[in-house]
Amino acid sequence: MTDDGTGLLTIGKLARATGLSVRTIRYWSDEGALPPATRSAGGYRLYDAGSFARLELVRTLRELGLGLTDVRRVLTGETTVAQVAAAHVAALDAQIRSLKVTRGVLSTVARRGSTAEETTLMNRLARLSAAERARILDDFTTEIFQGLDTADPDIRNRLRFAAADLPDDPTPDQVDAWVELVELIQEPEFRAAMRRMIEFNAADRGRDVPTGSSLWFMSRLIRSAGDALRDGVVPGTPRAAAVLRDLIGDADPAAVLKRLQAVADPRLNRYRELSAVVNGWDRPSARTEEFGWVVAALESQVAP
Repeated sequence: MTDDGTGLLTIGKLARATGLSVRTIRYWSDEGALPPATRSAGGYRLYDAGSFARLELVRTLRELGLGLTDVRRVLTGETTVAQVAAAHVAALDAQIRSLKVTRGVLSTVARRGSTAEETTLMNRLARLSAAERARILDDFTTEIFQGLDTADPDIRNRLRFAAADLPDDPTPDQVDAWVELVELIQEPEFRAAMRRMIEFNAADRGRDVPTGSSLWFMSRLIRSAGDALRDGVVPGTPRAAAVLRDLIGDADPAAVLKRLQAVADPRLNRYRELSAVVNGWDRPSARTEEFGWVVAALESQVAP
């Protein structure tokens, strides 16, 4: 206390009473979180009992990780401790997610014995913000669907859903897959292959065709080809021709063949595999035998 009987404390005595340093109290005071109750004739800051209580609150809020801007807003009544705490919980959650991704990257680097260049690339891609990851995916889907209004909407939805974000606590395999997936969807050759697939879909699909028909056709193709394989039906035989007629109807076999060759691109299958790892799904089957049978059966019909 001062010696004038006012009950006011100098900054030094306030420091000794609270265990805080004079420097800290002066800084908080300069930042507006702890204004002095008054000043002495010599211009020194003086604090009262209310200042002491305010200082304890400031210390508590600071220990909880609040910045001085938020502290001032709480003390002036602009916001409440609960509101600020909720905002900090969200920020901490984001930081925790980022740290988990970093841990996943480091685990992958340690397991793979990655070079410095690979480590830098993996960290850069895995640490992309959610907004940046969304932008990459939006750019990808925009480019491959641009101007193809008749393409099956289910395909667009499937592609966006497949290229999911990293989980909060990714495994090293998921980090590996995510990095490769991001690199893949940015490759011009891969985008061109995807674009060709969408172009074929848009070309043979009218506006009155129900959504999801393309996926239904692929399911029928796999089932029909699987049955033919089990029954020992050989491509190029009358029995194979009957299976194709049931599958494609009056469609041009050459046009269907081009479409299937686009869908069977190994890069598209790799995209599906990587998406499954990132999402934690079962590894998808490439259905190589089924597609191979249908392609061989179609080639026998379009051969010169």
